[in-house]
Amino acid sequence: MEAKDLKAIIEQVLQEMNVSSDEKTTAAVAAATEAAAPKAAASEGISLKIPKKGVELEPSVIEDGCLQDITEIDIRKQYLVENPVNGEAYAEQKMLAPCRLGIGKAGARYKTLPNLEFRAAHSAAQDAVFNDVDQEFIDKMGLFTVQTQCESKDVYLTRPDLGRKLNDEAVKTIKEKCKMHPTVQIYVSDGLSSAAVAANVADVLPGIMQGLESYGIDTGTPFFVKYGRVGVMDQVSELTGAEVTCVLIGERPGLITAESMSAYIAYKATVGMPEARRTVVSNIHKDGTIPAEAGAHIADIIKKILDAKASGTDLKL
Repeated sequence: MEAKDLKAIIEQVLQEMNVSSDEKTTAAVAAATEAAAPKAAASEGISLKIPKKGVELEPSVIEDGCLQDITEIDIRKQYLVENPVNGEAYAEQKMLAPCRLGIGKAGARYKTLPNLEFRAAHSAAQDAVFNDVDQEFIDKMGLFTVQTQCESKDVYLTRPDLGRKLNDEAVKTIKEKCKMHPTVQIYVSDGLSSAAVAANVADVLPGIMQGLESYGIDTGTPFFVKYGRVGVMDQVSELTGAEVTCVLIGERPGLITAESMSAYIAYKATVGMPEARRTVVSNIHKDGTIPAEAGAHIADIIKKILDAKASGTDLKL
């Protein structure tokens, strides 16, 4: 029970007893309230200090500065278990992967910091899914934009089949602007994470292009597909007549990172082909496969696919 509730009850009882509200009554109410307040606060886990009569309170001090960005905390280095049996060995294991382990508890509940970190990660994942890639970024990368048959983000999330098909305007635009029959056709798509595209494409795409150029491999005109699923690469392959098609697409975000991107690569992809014919390089982000290195690695894989004339499970790396 809170102090204000207790005070109201006491006052009501005194009124029913027809006791006048003189100084003694007021003092009794104040004394009862003062005695009960710490107990009520303690039951809620609150440390409450009531100043004595005649004691001046210290003025509140607001310090300059910024709150720590909890999304920047490396959870691999975070070990919050109190009095561990072998904390050093546990901490070493945590460094192997960014898992939410060893975060401690406050009774049966999570501690405040890990709980806030979890909520922040969940919010970042939602933003990555529901936000669109900034058009300014697409223009900066020199990409033109086409769209699948999804008319909105809601349709994209509820109708995966429409995300695998280009709309009529997109088909016309690709035929007009893209180089036909290139050896390799590369394009970018938002997928399920706009944040992944914004964070990685600027490093990965030039890395692939430079790597293929060093091998003397011909490339087509890169572009951006809005509301695209992986399977739309099959239609892109048929439209452009590319020997190898590669799409850089945002992965479904998790609670470790919302910026993970993948590269799906297929040799002579066709609509309706088995998923097993795709080769994938996944987990491209700053704490996984580093974007700059991923570009060179993807270019090397594309070279091997062209040499073997196969991709997916048919390709023996």
